[in-house]
Amino acid sequence: MKKLIVTILSIVTFVGGFLIFYQSRPVEQKMPITDWESKTDNQLAVTITVTPIDISSQLKKWEFEIVMDTHSVELNQDLTKMAVLVDDQGKEYKPLSWEGTIGGHHREGLLIFNQIIPTPKSVQLKVSGIGDVIRSFDWQL
Repeated sequence: MKKLIVTILSIVTFVGGFLIFYQSRPVEQKMPITDWESKTDNQLAVTITVTPIDISSQLKKWEFEIVMDTHSVELNQDLTKMAVLVDDQGKEYKPLSWEGTIGGHHREGLLIFNQIIPTPKSVQLKVSGIGDVIRSFDWQL
């Protein structure tokens, strides 16, 4: 009889400990995967394609992949001075950094901004000074 009581108490203790341990663990939240649409502007013999890597409210930094191609002008502009992110209220945000190639007829890299708080309904990336036009790329958030 004692063995039965000890066995039952051991099982109850084990199951109780198991339940307490797994209920106290934080629930893992998965971030939504969003495929942001690439936008392309082709003016004055320069093609620029911009793809947001992730511009969600969960991230502190917003990254935009930028690819530029031409056969007629040198692409040596400082994108941290030529680009601005504009929210749905018209407020402008300057990039933190450019991580990519500099110069040549083909450039690509990441243009990085701080997250906009509160998250706007839409953003527009404006790039000026490349081919003497302002190029605009818009996304709804």
